[in-house]
Amino acid sequence: MLSAVLAAVLALGTTGAGMAQQPSRAESCSADTVVIRAADANQLSLQVEIADTPDERAQGLMYRKDVPQGTGMLFIYERPQQVAFWMRNTLVPLDMLFLDETGVIRHIHRNARPLDETGIPGASVGDPDPDRLMVLEIAAGEADRLGLKEGQPLAHPSIDQSKAAFSCN
Repeated sequence: MLSAVLAAVLALGTTGAGMAQQPSRAESCSADTVVIRAADANQLSLQVEIADTPDERAQGLMYRKDVPQGTGMLFIYERPQQVAFWMRNTLVPLDMLFLDETGVIRHIHRNARPLDETGIPGASVGDPDPDRLMVLEIAAGEADRLGLKEGQPLAHPSIDQSKAAFSCN
């Protein structure tokens, strides 16, 4: 079962001119934590369960009665590929964040309906590079509550750090 929230928001310093500085590295990075660089240069940490085998990805968050705030499940593929999800046997509404091989959020599907078997594509229509390396599922409403948007980078050790838009320390 998912644990409690690791950390809500970690504040970063500012430059001498008082302007926010974009960090090039995540303050903390571990297998059970993702760090997202927010637009205001803060870092958001979420505790995650990993689904990186075919069986784990097939099970996902099925039959869970809740997904606590500040937690989620990170689906990791062996290589970037086109993906689509559905909500079969998933009892709670979810936000799904689809990430490319650099860890950048490329598409967000908000409020996926419980038990709905309609396919949820990992890319918007017309996306010139629809391949995804990861999908982060969080409770519905969390993407908006945290201010998550397409284009924000996520740090995690499973991303090739030589390609990462936001690397781990």
